[in-house]
Amino acid sequence: MTINVAILGAGRWGVHLVRNFLALPQVRLLAVVDPNLDRLEDVRSRHQLNDSVVLATQWSDVRQLPELNAVVIATPASTHYELITDALHLGYHVLAEKPLTLNPDESEKLCRLATQQQRQLVVDQTYLFHPAVAEGKKVMEQGILGDLRYGYATRTNLGPVRQDVDAMWDLAIHDIAIFNDWLGEIPSQVQASGKLWLQQTQTMENPPENPLYDLVWLTLTYPSGFQAFIHVSWLNCDKQRRLGVVGSQGTLIFDELSTTGLLSIQKGNFAVVGNKFNPENLSFEVVNLPKVEPLKQVCEHFISCVSQNQPSSISSGEVGTKLVEILYALTQSLQQRGQPIKLI
Repeated sequence: MTINVAILGAGRWGVHLVRNFLALPQVRLLAVVDPNLDRLEDVRSRHQLNDSVVLATQWSDVRQLPELNAVVIATPASTHYELITDALHLGYHVLAEKPLTLNPDESEKLCRLATQQQRQLVVDQTYLFHPAVAEGKKVMEQGILGDLRYGYATRTNLGPVRQDVDAMWDLAIHDIAIFNDWLGEIPSQVQASGKLWLQQTQTMENPPENPLYDLVWLTLTYPSGFQAFIHVSWLNCDKQRRLGVVGSQGTLIFDELSTTGLLSIQKGNFAVVGNKFNPENLSFEVVNLPKVEPLKQVCEHFISCVSQNQPSSISSGEVGTKLVEILYALTQSLQQRGQPIKLI
């Protein structure tokens, strides 16, 4: 069965989606849509697309192409709701870049519409398909870390700076997704505080309605009592992509920039001698990972969901909606100067 696909958005992430879908033998790329003609020409030349692939500057030019089965959306988040709604109404399956939308009510409506239309809505939450995250979940389930105590994550770099969402919506969504997946829980309370420098249009005494924060500190509290602390910034030259879960017997670390291994377990605990705490049983272990491209896994998974017309077991619209709910609550906390917001 051939799945005919249109890709909306040929920007920084869209070009990688084009590459991966072109490589899948069961997929035929029907169209690429982007308002920027230079991007379209770059996609055509880079991938040597033949004339059968339609290059268009707007969705309306391709929305009713004959034989179209599925739509991949890699456009700004503010456009997702309208585009996904239209695609589902037309009977297409949808893979949407994260975040699914910027409003949980809209995300829930999309999930209901997908069910009504009997079409699959999958969110490109790429880290859930990363081998380090999959193997890390196995480590968590084995109880190797002992009693879980807390988690931490840092995601910083000098850009890229977005104009549609702030650093939290762009970056923290990855770490929240990983913590949720590893813990098998959804936060019951969230809290956030941030700073605005690059795109500040008004003074902080009279902040803009939707400020695009450059730096955000987040605290997630889970029903089990576990807390995760996340630091994200897109104006920090110290590039970090590091997440850890600390337990009584060791720490599980996912470090994308590590030269020794992306996923590792640092074991150790304390021996109590009188009023002293002496470290013991210290060891370091690198977890072997299969060499696969996470985005390739996303694309293959989406096509499998479409072929079988079965919901995603990894990154469904419902999973995407939960993440939007969490980020929306964190935004409320930001607007209320760090007040805790309850989710459950």
